[in-house]
Amino acid sequence: MDAELYNLRGLNCPLPVLKTRRKLQDMVAGSRLWVETSDPLAVIDMPNFCLTDGHRLIETLSLAGGHRFHIERG
Repeated sequence: MDAELYNLRGLNCPLPVLKTRRKLQDMVAGSRLWVETSDPLAVIDMPNFCLTDGHRLIETLSLAGGHRFHIERG
């Protein structure tokens, strides 16, 4: 993995997006982060969050019981 893994499993909407936003604020532009969540709404929320906040969603992976999102800070 080329980026830190931020484990947000067990948190429900809107916490995964809010915590991801806070985490990315402390990172420099171009930094990458893997976000793992068990929230089923994250497949809708994370892409929308990246689009509206100017980040790049590089990849989305389906995992047992959740998803992993690879995000590049904008």
